[in-house]
Amino acid sequence: MSLRRMEYLVAVVEEESFTRAAEALHVTQSALSHQIKALEREVGGPLLERMPRGVRLTAMGRAYFPHAELAVRSARQARRAALAAGGARTGELHIATVHAHALGVLPEVCARWARSRPGVRLVLHEYATTDELEEQMARGVADMALGPRPKDWPGPVTVVGRERMVLVVPRGDPLAARPSVRLADLADRPWVRCSLEPMVDGRRWLDLECERVGFTPRTAVRTQHTSTAVRMASAGVGVLLTAAHELTGLDCASVPTDPPWRRDITVFSRVELTGAAAEFTELLRTTGPAATDPADAP
Repeated sequence: MSLRRMEYLVAVVEEESFTRAAEALHVTQSALSHQIKALEREVGGPLLERMPRGVRLTAMGRAYFPHAELAVRSARQARRAALAAGGARTGELHIATVHAHALGVLPEVCARWARSRPGVRLVLHEYATTDELEEQMARGVADMALGPRPKDWPGPVTVVGRERMVLVVPRGDPLAARPSVRLADLADRPWVRCSLEPMVDGRRWLDLECERVGFTPRTAVRTQHTSTAVRMASAGVGVLLTAAHELTGLDCASVPTDPPWRRDITVFSRVELTGAAAEFTELLRTTGPAATDPADAP
C-alpha cells in the first residue's frame, strides 16, 4: 500500500479540503483525487465523504486514518533522524509540549539552540493537557515531547530537570509574607485548579496531600492553561499550586510549600533519540531554566 497515497489522505483530512491539500502537496487537484480513489480501491471502500463545504472521514476512514497518519509521521521522523545521524546541519526538529512549558521552559533553550544550530528549525506542537500531549505523541506528532513524567509510557523517558512547586497568591495576601505554607493552613481557602496540576499514581497531588492533612480542597475555578490560572490566583480568586518557573514576569506572590514538593520534567519519545533530538535534550538537561532548582543547590 503506497505511503504517498496515505500522505495524500492525511493532507486532505488535515486541510479539510481537496483544493488546499493539493496546494500544500504541490500537485493538481485531479491528481490528488485520482490517488485518493486508488487508495480507496486498495482499502476496499470509501474513506472520505465529500460535503458541500469540505470533506469528512467515513466510518471506514475513521478506522483507517489513525494508522495512515502514524505511518506518514513515522516516515517523516525516520527521514529526519537519518539525516541528523548522518551529520546534517539543516532540517527540522519537531517538539511536542504542554503550553506551560512552551512559555516557561523552552524560550531560553530555543534561543540558545538558534544561535548554535541555526540550520535546524524548531517546530513546536503545543497542547493544553498532559493527556493530550501523550495521546498526540503516541500518534507520532513530533520527534520528542517535553512535559511531566508520563504514566506507563512505552518508549524512552529522560529526566532533564525538576520543577519546584509553589503556592500563588496576590501580593497583598497575608500568606505572601510567610517563608512557607503548610497545606493544613489552607483548609478554608478556595483554590484555582488547572488541568496541568501534578499527578501521583493517577491522582492529583493536591487532592492527595489535602486529603492526607484532613480536608478536601474547595475549587473556585478550573482552567486549562497555567497562564490563565496564575492570573486568576493573582487576582484573588483562589490559591494556586504551580511550578515556580512558570511565574516569570507575572505580577503575583509565590510561597513554597512546607514540606517542599518538586516534580520531574522529562523528555519522552517513541524511539531512542539521536542527532538533533539528542542534542536538544542535552541542552535542556544542562542549561534549561528548570535544569537546576536553586532550592536544591548546596
